[in-house]
Amino acid sequence: QVQLVESGGGVEQAGGSLRLSCAASGIIFSIATMRWYRQAPGKQRELVAGITSGGSTNYADSVKGRVTISRDNPKNTIYLQMNSLKPEDTAVYYCNYYRQVDGRDYWGKGTLVTVSS
Repeated sequence: QVQLVESGGGVEQAGGSLRLSCAASGIIFSIATMRWYRQAPGKQRELVAGITSGGSTNYADSVKGRVTISRDNPKNTIYLQMNSLKPEDTAVYYCNYYRQVDGRDYWGKGTLVTVSS
């Protein structure tokens, strides 16, 4: 059973930093491409960042230079370090695993990030 559990959200002032974590179980984590998405109130869910098994990363233009995705394979965990936070970063942040063998998406329950101006 695949489980993704996010943590680390909270309320932060603009310009501050937060680090989100996502602990995965039920998958072969070391070969999994993992992603962070976010959904702001009234908006569609959008990709924030992704990291492959080899450590290659990609970022949404809106967060480039401010956000870093990383992974710790022995801990089956990915992280999202967010710096220079902006009010527009306010959203629920979701961890995602897409299983290629059957095309199924798995999601965590999300963690809320609120950035005050």
